[in-house]
Amino acid sequence: MRAAASDPSIRPGHPSASDWIGLGDASTLLGVSAATLRRWSDEGRVPVFTTPGGHRRYSRRALAAMIPSVRRERPPLARLGASAERIVRAYRGPLPRRRWPATGPSWVERLSETQKAEFRQRGRDLVDALLLHLDRGPAGAPEHLDRAARLAAEHGRVMAELGCSTVEAVESFLQFRAPFLTELTRIARRRGLDTREATALLAAVESALDRLLVATIEGHAGAFPAAPGAAAFGEVASGAQLRAAAGRHPAGGLRHGGARRRGGASL
Repeated sequence: MRAAASDPSIRPGHPSASDWIGLGDASTLLGVSAATLRRWSDEGRVPVFTTPGGHRRYSRRALAAMIPSVRRERPPLARLGASAERIVRAYRGPLPRRRWPATGPSWVERLSETQKAEFRQRGRDLVDALLLHLDRGPAGAPEHLDRAARLAAEHGRVMAELGCSTVEAVESFLQFRAPFLTELTRIARRRGLDTREATALLAAVESALDRLLVATIEGHAGAFPAAPGAAAFGEVASGAQLRAAAGRHPAGGLRHGGARRRGGASL
């Protein structure tokens, strides 16, 4: 919408003239190029006043009204589309190929259908607890993250009881971590979170996942008594020691495996 040059309320020299700024300042205020603002003006999307000399002038107040106000807090993840059901679907595709050689059959291949179902349910519960924690924010009660940590520790314990090494337990958690981070990053980008909101969200995700990784390792290490001669400060028993201990467990007949492959039974 172009304002008429004869309108005394916007004529240079009028008491409100200080509200009017040039094309360069106006484009900087909106964060767009001068060419974009010029096109918007010609399309009538931005009110503009053209001086007798042909210079464009823009109302600072009108431009400020076009700038979205800063949100006090990020919208809930569920409103952004990050439901537990949607994120769980991200785990149904093929897993990325591992970057190191396999040393034996995947531990997933040795699981029964019942055991696979238990792993999947634990994973769904873990996703749900994480999302609830992220929406509560750092000032919220920690019960959801505590619940997620207990689930991660249980995962580590079950992996040890299946005769899996510490490396395999960590690898299985990383197999859970990568799709979770990827899906949240995609949602943040698609739903237009600003830089501040996206950075805070991903920092909170990384912090929570770091705690769950530690819980997984602790759960694995605590599944069996420390082997004789283990070092102080809670040294994790070796894969051989864990397999020897697993031989006294009903699941101890399972052989030690290495690579993770397609199977979908991770967390």
